Amino acid sequence: MHVDEEAPGCSAEDWYRAVPREILPHAAALAGCRSQAEMERLPAYRAIAGVVEAALSNPHRGDFRPAAPAAARERYRFAAWNIERGTQLAAQISALRCHPYLKLADVLLITEADLGMARSGNLPVAEVLARELGMTHAFIPCYIALGKGSGLERSAEGENRFGLHGNALLSRYPISRVRPIPLPNGVDKMAHREQRIGRQSALAARIEFPNLAVEAAVVHLDAQSSQRHRVRQMRTVLNALEPGPAVVGGDWNTSTYDSSHAAWAIFGFWLRVMMGVDNVMRNHYLHPERRFERRLFDLLEARGFDYRSANQMGEPTVCYDYQGRATESLKDWVPLWCFPFIRWALRNHQGRCPMKLDWFATRGLEAGNAAVIHQPVEGEGYPLSDHDAVGVDIGAGRRRSS
Repeated sequence: MHVDEEAPGCSAEDWYRAVPREILPHAAALAGCRSQAEMERLPAYRAIAGVVEAALSNPHRGDFRPAAPAAARERYRFAAWNIERGTQLAAQISALRCHPYLKLADVLLITEADLGMARSGNLPVAEVLARELGMTHAFIPCYIALGKGSGLERSAEGENRFGLHGNALLSRYPISRVRPIPLPNGVDKMAHREQRIGRQSALAARIEFPNLAVEAAVVHLDAQSSQRHRVRQMRTVLNALEPGPAVVGGDWNTSTYDSSHAAWAIFGFWLRVMMGVDNVMRNHYLHPERRFERRLFDLLEARGFDYRSANQMGEPTVCYDYQGRATESLKDWVPLWCFPFIRWALRNHQGRCPMKLDWFATRGLEAGNAAVIHQPVEGEGYPLSDHDAVGVDIGAGRRRSS
């Protein structure tokens, strides 16, 4: 698979056309493997390995900005949102157009965007977002899915057209020096019920504001990983950034848990129960920087990044609901006998548990007006994503003191 870095007008489906032609016909054979190592030994995989790597290494770009350039301002707004595949894409676009805070965003850092997945209507989600919002964008696929997804997603109608899933950066201003930053896997993705080829990739680019150039990176750290591994992934991102003003944002999965194996997650759950559910919710789930994820935030500060001014500290961005759809996905790797204990632990909280997973950090910039946009909802209260959007305004100059 070869793609031209400067391919004007090339759609995402044209960009990755080799995937359904050369990779997906082997999906059934690959899905019979129970580890990445087993898959890599398979002759069918070795025959397409180069195409797989090319598909997962080449960002797609498109520009849908109006002819008139966006004006210079003293401050620019960044928003980051895990859009949960884009399954509620039309309503998410409406929120990004109409919400008082989100509609003023100059740069969007989007995690969990599908391209050709049955669960999201087989749409090129990042491209549709950019077209409808009048922005330029870059999208990097992280995974080629061998199935329809996890939990309830497996019952989605139809079949995957491309089976791609990844992260995107959208901007009202020109972007340049676009590049993926591949991250090491936390667990073997082929050993999971939701089998996927690939690894998380951050996406970095230079945002060319009229009066300020900013290095930006959208980052989705692995959920199924240890705290130590998330630090390793973040270090990989920071090592790849260019010097100067920078913004890093996205879903960092700072759950406080070692979720690299169900046994470690179960042990961690009982440790937190013994610490006191109310205490852990208040002082750890909403403040992962204080203890369980402290090394990640220490790393950011050691590299000159400010996260305190760039976030609404202690404000949740996710609320796990025992009765919600997240439980179905959790059942893919946590034994069923665990769930009565989870319900018991949350008995005094209506079966709900808030967490802070989504963040910004800035370097060499003044950050302020940080916000968590709690669940814009559609119709009768159906959430548009399992994550809230977060935002921050940035400007040139030294950051504000905490």
